[in-house]
Amino acid sequence: MTRRSCAIYVTGIVCAHLLILGIALLVAQVFQTMIHSRLKKEMTLTENSRVLESWINPPPPVYMQYYFFNVTNPDVVIAGGKPSVTQIGPYTYREYRPRENVSFVENGTKIFALNPKSFVFLRNMSVGDPETDLLTTVYIPVVAVMNELNSYSFILRTMVSMWMKSQGLSLFMTRTVHEILWGFKDPLMSKLHSLKPEVDPYFGLMYKKNGTHEGEFVFHTGEQNYLDYGKIDTWNGLRQMSWWSSNQSNMINGTDGSVFHPLLSRDELLYIFAADLCRSIHLGYVKDEVVKGIPAFRFAPPADVLESPDKNPANEGFCVPAGDCLGKGVLKVSVCREGAPIVVSFPHFYQAEAKYINAIEGMNPNKEEHETYLDLNPTTGLPIRACKRAQLNIILKRVSGFPQTKNLNGTIFPIMYVNETATIDDESAAQMRTLLLIVTLVSNFPLIIVGMGAILLLVLICLVCRSRQRKSEVKRIDFSEAFHSFGTGKDDTAYTQVSDKPDDSSENRTSQPMKNGSYIAMSPVEAQKC
Repeated sequence: MTRRSCAIYVTGIVCAHLLILGIALLVAQVFQTMIHSRLKKEMTLTENSRVLESWINPPPPVYMQYYFFNVTNPDVVIAGGKPSVTQIGPYTYREYRPRENVSFVENGTKIFALNPKSFVFLRNMSVGDPETDLLTTVYIPVVAVMNELNSYSFILRTMVSMWMKSQGLSLFMTRTVHEILWGFKDPLMSKLHSLKPEVDPYFGLMYKKNGTHEGEFVFHTGEQNYLDYGKIDTWNGLRQMSWWSSNQSNMINGTDGSVFHPLLSRDELLYIFAADLCRSIHLGYVKDEVVKGIPAFRFAPPADVLESPDKNPANEGFCVPAGDCLGKGVLKVSVCREGAPIVVSFPHFYQAEAKYINAIEGMNPNKEEHETYLDLNPTTGLPIRACKRAQLNIILKRVSGFPQTKNLNGTIFPIMYVNETATIDDESAAQMRTLLLIVTLVSNFPLIIVGMGAILLLVLICLVCRSRQRKSEVKRIDFSEAFHSFGTGKDDTAYTQVSDKPDDSSENRTSQPMKNGSYIAMSPVEAQKC
């Protein structure tokens, strides 16, 4: 066997083994199963987990932006006219949210934690100074007291109305942004405090929320089932709320939005429990995204999250009391706001009924600025970019005994909205890209083997073709040489006598007749006599 033939046989054997091995591993998904098992084991909130530290101290910076709606025609609104507002903001704060008092419970299968939030103002990312910028908005304590007294006697309501008028308290107030946001000592609340000491004399939309937490959480670590990774087990000791009118609406579903289970699919719904919204919401897949070179699935709340019960019966449980429902795109949360007529929605009534948008001059909803979404890496389930947007509104309606409200018609009035954003930092993004590269290489290792086998197959084909070509060339060369030798021999050949006898005399030749065959050259034959 020649060296060339040996190379062909070796190449063929190696090629066949690589192709068979690669296809077998690809069909059996051995490496993909192995890497998925590794991910399920690593993506847990256990004591020695690599993700525990980043869960306790999230590295990506979180920014909280506040936008307010400044009322430009309060007197017209009181007279029954259409409200006109202008948006001012953002007033941006850096949000810090480390988890504290972290401890493992139930043999390490669950983890307890508090999640206090603190805010630091960022002047360079804001439109102005919240301590000097003035804002005219609805006087929420006044409206809340009016709404609370609606079930009391007419005489009491009239007396409270007269006292409010003597104090110069109206449906609208003008205060600095800082006061409205972080609190001020309110004369109405101070009066109530003197009557009921448990009532706080201060009021602010974020009063006592700087440096405080939203409750005690117990999370699943995901060690027993990777699908439970980060899911809330209890909130303030409860597995189910009691505010709403159905068991389904009272369920505490999903995570707190900071983590999700690995190996996400486009077909599943993700659930988040939002304590500030007093309910759980679900998110559905929207589209694929790429953030800092990292692939992500975008999930966002579909329109049916705040759909009216007529079109989504599952939302009927959020009508309290039962049957007292608002329209599409708004949710009344008075039950968890101490009875205040507070309504939540998406900013500018995005995805809400047109009647809410048209009732206020200055509403301009659009998807780019007002949609809530999460961009999640499907392999790890970690948020790459998040944007949570929610609007706070209040119901302005007529309350008997308060003359200021006689022209009101139940308008849902916008107060402010928040834009809470976070994007993975560059260092974490680089680590994530490296991890995903390793996962991709390991998962696709069978394809690499098949590719090497395919390359060797091409090499084998080339070797076989070249070998055949050389054999063909050798045969042509041998034939040409043989033909050339034959032509040269013909030219050099001399014809001699066949007989080896010596020449006779002329007489003898004359006397003996000539015989055919004596010479190669033929002689004339004499005619035979009759």
